[in-house]
Amino acid sequence: MTARPLRSVYQIKVTLKYARPPIWRRFLVASTVNLRDLHIILQIVMGWTNSHLHDFVLGHERYGEPNEEFFDDMKDESRYRLDQLLKREKDKLLYTYDYGDGWEHDVLLEKIMPFKHDMKLPQCIKGKRACPPEDVGGIPGYAMFLEAISDPSHPEYEDTTDWIGDDFDAEYLDIDEINTMLHRFAKR
Repeated sequence: MTARPLRSVYQIKVTLKYARPPIWRRFLVASTVNLRDLHIILQIVMGWTNSHLHDFVLGHERYGEPNEEFFDDMKDESRYRLDQLLKREKDKLLYTYDYGDGWEHDVLLEKIMPFKHDMKLPQCIKGKRACPPEDVGGIPGYAMFLEAISDPSHPEYEDTTDWIGDDFDAEYLDIDEINTMLHRFAKR
């Protein structure tokens, strides 16, 4: 008989690297979640749309969706649990989403807590700032985007607001909306 792994709750902080001011989320997740599901959870908490390739990197190992056309050294993320990679508080891994825009995220294990049966997991508990729009051009493109939408006299203002709409707020974050989507995902 194989012993079932003990579940703990991991408090994770994911931070979009190089974004100033910082864009980050803090969330709780079962330590036994596989990396495929962690990818979806990160998409939800950050606000991405799962429209691009991604990977996780720890040391010299890459985890993601197997894709022999691009990466023959990629380990299948569905076969690895988070607690196999992050074992101690302060351990971290790199999560990259959209190789063209190059959105790199630090995924930091902040706390390991005991699992309680009445907990709703995953759950976002805190965060700062809106996620950049998809396909905006990475950190440099996002900086130019913010500059353009904040100044009606900017030469790119009209094109940029036509593309994104006029309701983008870089400071906006709705944790209740994130948790609604996380709970929907958990029930699937």
